[in-house]
Amino acid sequence: MDAVSAEQAKQEPESKLSASLKPRHLTMMSIAGVIGGALFVGSGSVIHSAGPAAVLAYLAGGILVVLIMRMLGEMATSSPDTGSFSTYAERAIGRWAGFTIGWLYWWFWVILMAWEAYVAGTILNGWFPEVSVNVFVLAATLVLISINFFNVKNYGEFEFWFALIKVVAIICFLAVCSLAVLSLWPMGEARGFSNLTAQGFMPNGIESVVVAILGVMFAFLGAEIVTIAASEAKDPANQIVKATNSVVWRVCLFYIGSIFLIVCLVPWNDPMMAQSGYGSYRRTLELLGIPYAELVMNFVVLTSVSSCMISAHYTASRMLFSLSTRGDAPRFLKITRTGTGVPVFAIIASCSVAIFVALINFSETLRPKDVLDTLMNTTGMIALLVYLVIAFSQLRMRRKLEAEGKDIRLKMWLFPWLTYLVILFIIGSLVTMAFVEEYQVLVISTGAAAAVVVALGMLVHMRAKKLAR
Repeated sequence: MDAVSAEQAKQEPESKLSASLKPRHLTMMSIAGVIGGALFVGSGSVIHSAGPAAVLAYLAGGILVVLIMRMLGEMATSSPDTGSFSTYAERAIGRWAGFTIGWLYWWFWVILMAWEAYVAGTILNGWFPEVSVNVFVLAATLVLISINFFNVKNYGEFEFWFALIKVVAIICFLAVCSLAVLSLWPMGEARGFSNLTAQGFMPNGIESVVVAILGVMFAFLGAEIVTIAASEAKDPANQIVKATNSVVWRVCLFYIGSIFLIVCLVPWNDPMMAQSGYGSYRRTLELLGIPYAELVMNFVVLTSVSSCMISAHYTASRMLFSLSTRGDAPRFLKITRTGTGVPVFAIIASCSVAIFVALINFSETLRPKDVLDTLMNTTGMIALLVYLVIAFSQLRMRRKLEAEGKDIRLKMWLFPWLTYLVILFIIGSLVTMAFVEEYQVLVISTGAAAAVVVALGMLVHMRAKKLAR
C-alpha cells in the first residue's frame, strides 16, 4: 500500500505554495495594508459629513481593527495558513462558516480589483485624454494582474515599491502639515489649530459621527492580508507577531494622525471636501500652497490603486487556493506551477471577473459605472462580516488551545471580555446600518449575497457529511 500511495503522490499535480516572500516584503505589506484610496480620497466626504469629530470615527475604526488584528494574530501564530480566518472559522465554527466567509472574501477582492482598475483608468485618461478610458481600464487590468503569474517574490517586490511610495507620500504629508499646524510652514493660508473648534467640533451632532464610524470601518480592510501572505514566507509565526504588534502605531500615525492634521488645517465645510473623488489630502495640499497638488495626489492615488489591485488579485487567488485544498472549491484550483509554487488556475479564476468587468467598459448598452456600483453594493458589509467571524473564531479557538494545554504565543488582551465587546459592537453596527438610509442598499445587497453563499455552504457541509458516512 505504501508503494501505491507513493506512486499516486508522484502522479498528483503539485499543490504547494513557495516560501519566497522576504521579511521586508511582509513588513511593507503590513504597513500598506491600511493605506488605500479610502484614506486619500474617501476621507474628504467623511470629514464633510461629521465635521472635525471625524477624527473620533477614525479612532473608533482604528481601535476595532487593532483588536481584530490581535485576535487574528493569536490564531495565525498558533497555525499559519494561507486561508487565514476562513480556515480558522472552519475549525472553530464549522465547515459551512469557513466556506461562507472564504467565498465572500474572495468575491470582495475580485470586485475591488475591477473597481481599482476603473479608478486607474480614469486617472490615466485625465493625463492622456486622447486615449479612451476603456482602453486604460483593460490595459491596467491585464498588466497588473500579470504580476501574480510569476514567482510570489515578484508580487512582494512590486508591492514593496508601490507601498513605499504611499508611505513616503504620507510621511511627507504629515511633516508638512505638522509644520503648518505649528505655524512654521511659509506658504499657503492653512495654519494653526483654529478649524478644529472654530465652527464646533461636532457641528452635525452625534448621529453624523455614528454614521461616519459605519463608513470608516470598511477603510481598514486589508490589514489582515499579511496573515495570508505570511504562509509564503520563512518563519511565518514570527512575521505575524511583528505585523500584529506594529498595527497600533501604523493606525495611529497614518489614519488618526493625518485626519487630525487635516481637520485642523481645512474647514470641515469646505465645498471641495464634499466633491466625489476630490480628496481631503489634495485640498489640504492646495491650501498649503503646494504647487501641482492635483498632479501629485493623482500620482499617489494611482500607485495606491495599482498596489491595491495587485494585492487584491494575490489575496483572492490565495483564498481560492485555500478553499480548494479544503474541498470547498474545484480541486484543479489548488494546482501550483512546479518550481514557483504559484497557484496558476486560482489566479486565472480570480482575474477572470476583473477582466469581464473591464470588457463591459466597451459595451454600448451597459454603463460600466452603474455595473460597478451594483457589484460593489454586494460587498458593502463583508468587512464587518469578516471581523465578526474572526472574533467568534478566536473565542472558540482560544478555549480549544487552552483545553489542549498548548502554548499561545500572542494572546488577545482581556480575554474573553474584550472579544465579547467587539462582537457586540459589530452586531450593533450591522443592526444600525439596517436603519440608516444611506446603508440600507448595502445591507440588502450584501445580505442577499451572503444568504446565497451560506445556503451553498450548508449544502456542501451536508454533502460532505453524507459522503463521510
